[in-house]
Amino acid sequence: MARKAGERLNSQRPRTAAEVGRSASGIDGVEILRVTGTSTHDGDSVDVIVRTSGSAYTGRLDPEEVTVRRCFAVRVSPKSEWGEDPRNVDCPDGPPLTFAPPPEPPRLPYEDLRAKLPRVPEGGLVDEAEVRRTLAALDLHPAIRTEVKADGGRVGVLLSVKGNGFDPQDCLLARVGPGATEVWVPPRIQRMPGEGGCTVGNALDPQPAPH
Repeated sequence: MARKAGERLNSQRPRTAAEVGRSASGIDGVEILRVTGTSTHDGDSVDVIVRTSGSAYTGRLDPEEVTVRRCFAVRVSPKSEWGEDPRNVDCPDGPPLTFAPPPEPPRLPYEDLRAKLPRVPEGGLVDEAEVRRTLAALDLHPAIRTEVKADGGRVGVLLSVKGNGFDPQDCLLARVGPGATEVWVPPRIQRMPGEGGCTVGNALDPQPAPH
């Protein structure tokens, strides 16, 4: 069970000790007694001491089943090998650790942005300052980053939440131009790290849709 827990926790994605502990606490069959280290990519990485149990029998003539509890140290590091044997350790004193659920990422205001961005008639001029005032009036969550860029008579807008560098980033794009104001979420493949979907440049000149 301890080895399986190590396999479940194995990942190249950087995580803090709290994130590793939270993930480990959701694995069936083990209890989390201690988490040490700062993050998986710093120093000696993260060590998780798990406690698991199994059955054994005492005596030969009249065997009696007993529950055996053991503790193991599971190393969580980008250098960990798949299926690596955990170390047998003494169980620390104290109850199993509990972890609060992760904070929910802020919701990107798709409907509000679409409703409040200015509409410019054909042949009109887009006012970049008005677009910026519209964003300021939305009272966005501090974790939402905004970027505005004017180019060729149009104004592009990016709203994004910082990603973890591995999973698709959460972002929202908009473009205000004469005769059309558009708001959209780029396809998942474009929001992967390095794909450039969550950029204000992609708002002004969108990448072609993936096939």
